[in-house]
Amino acid sequence: MDLDLRKHVAVVTGGASGIGLAIARGFAAEGCSVALWDLSRETVAAAERLASEFGVKAVGCTVDVTKSDTIAAALATTAAVLGPIDHVAHAAAIGSGKFGFPFTNLSPTDWPRVLEVNIMGMTHVAHAVTPAMVERRRGTMVFIASVAGQIGSPTDPPYSASKAANINFAQCMAKDLAKYGVRVNTVCPGMVQTPLNRGVWQAWHDQQPPDQRKTYEEWAGEKVRTVVPLGRWQRPEDVADMVVFLSSSRAGEVTGQTINVDGGFVMHS
Repeated sequence: MDLDLRKHVAVVTGGASGIGLAIARGFAAEGCSVALWDLSRETVAAAERLASEFGVKAVGCTVDVTKSDTIAAALATTAAVLGPIDHVAHAAAIGSGKFGFPFTNLSPTDWPRVLEVNIMGMTHVAHAVTPAMVERRRGTMVFIASVAGQIGSPTDPPYSASKAANINFAQCMAKDLAKYGVRVNTVCPGMVQTPLNRGVWQAWHDQQPPDQRKTYEEWAGEKVRTVVPLGRWQRPEDVADMVVFLSSSRAGEVTGQTINVDGGFVMHS
């Protein structure tokens, strides 16, 4: 399916690895110019590889989404190198790094950094890119949340709460920006093998008695079989396909929606 995205400009936060990189590759495969905004040292190299592989323009910008000045600098660089931004996919996020079941395993001091990155990071990005989209009366934003933000997953309460906030704020934005032709949606991955997912296992593993510990493959495989009706992992590419579709004119009547790419996880819950 031709999504008619050639020569559009897409920004992907958290775009140097994981789901973010898969999204960036999805946009590039459709002929988009792509800007990777990421804190990773690999950001510039990832953008160079993207440009080489897909024959598109790409730029890598070092961005800390909690710092507005780095976002403003990336915005200026992206506009200068690639042109006005048509699409934003926001995938930058962190977890607490601890296993929060029950939530009292955590301390209130484990919360602020997660909320700062996952909620205020989204807020900083949204405030930065919205004025130009409103002025042009076009644009899309897709925010990567999580099924954990819908079902109160006890695994990492700060992460779950922040993802619920992402979903809610995206709906607020969708209502505000619809009259300007700007669409805003949220995509919720289910069980995806990412460093964040492995970090959840590590936090769980470290607090178990030695005789009850499981390898990552055992722990994750059991969870997938238990909670995912389709019985398999979701891939970063599965999430990317949905994000790119929602950014295209094929989804021109879709805004304010929360789309799960989860193998039926939330339905099953």
